[in-house]
Amino acid sequence: MSIINFNLIKDFFTNNKKEVIDVNGNPFEELTSVKYRWTHGATDLHLGDGLLIYSVIQYMRAKTCVCLGSGGGFIPRIMSQARIDLHDQGIFEGKKSMEWGDCGTTILVDASNGIGGNTDWTDEESFFRKNFPCRFILDTTENAYYNYFVKEDIEIDYLHIDAGHSYEDVKRDFLLYSDLLSENGIISIHDTDDSYEKEHIITNDVKEEHHQEYANGPSKLISELKNNTRFEIFNFFNNGILKSKPASTGLTFIKKI
Repeated sequence: MSIINFNLIKDFFTNNKKEVIDVNGNPFEELTSVKYRWTHGATDLHLGDGLLIYSVIQYMRAKTCVCLGSGGGFIPRIMSQARIDLHDQGIFEGKKSMEWGDCGTTILVDASNGIGGNTDWTDEESFFRKNFPCRFILDTTENAYYNYFVKEDIEIDYLHIDAGHSYEDVKRDFLLYSDLLSENGIISIHDTDDSYEKEHIITNDVKEEHHQEYANGPSKLISELKNNTRFEIFNFFNNGILKSKPASTGLTFIKKI
């Protein structure tokens, strides 16, 4: 017995599922790992740092959740599930719906331009979009900020930053979107453990084609924010605790004081 539903995690959160035909013409469901789930330390049965994000959204009763960047839709699906679960638990009331109800909304912003990684959910028939409907903005985070969030006066309860990973990109996203936080708003930034990247071996073909540093920018920003008395910083790094098991590339929570 467990408080965690392992089959639900495997079938909907850490894998995408599709029906395929075997050599005998019989249909069966094939599971494929959600893209980039490894960066969260997630496995078939383990949510990795996604469990932290789920817990914070639940605990803080976050209704408007925003994810900046997501190659496989791993964090947005957790955001949506955390909100809908709050309704089932009797915390949120009213119409039950992942979108356009009384359980809030998940907004995913990604330019889907291949920079920093490719997305696999732009197709409306993708497993992610069919099972976890949310609001999508296929544009840069900067343009989305000025022409969607500001224009519609949106206040954010939970913000996850995982778009551009250069220092300039992640700092810009932080400075812009932190101004939209609600009174109890929380920010998480992914890929903040530079020790992970220093140890991570990248194959030559990936280096030559599209690899970019992923931890230097976020970790540099976090180092700066530690000296800013306006924010509280909480680092969650598990790289190296169990060397034979997957670990997160680092998750840092930030809250305005």
